[in-house]
Amino acid sequence: MITPDSYTELERTLPPILSRTEVPKLTGGLISAGRLANLDCLGQGPRRITLGRKVGYTRADFIAWMRSRGGQSEAEG
Repeated sequence: MITPDSYTELERTLPPILSRTEVPKLTGGLISAGRLANLDCLGQGPRRITLGRKVGYTRADFIAWMRSRGGQSEAEG
């Protein structure tokens, strides 16, 4: 379970911009790059930034998105 302390730790340790492919490593495998890509296609992922074909997220947008999904099971989306 993600606690408020977990978000504080993420805010402290995540880089200012995360590439989609770095997210699994930075979150301990909690979220896969493929899952993020699928959620992006559905308009349910964090606000993204693109540079060419690369997709990334700002730390603030990624954490806000995680907070908004707190408590949801994988089956819920």
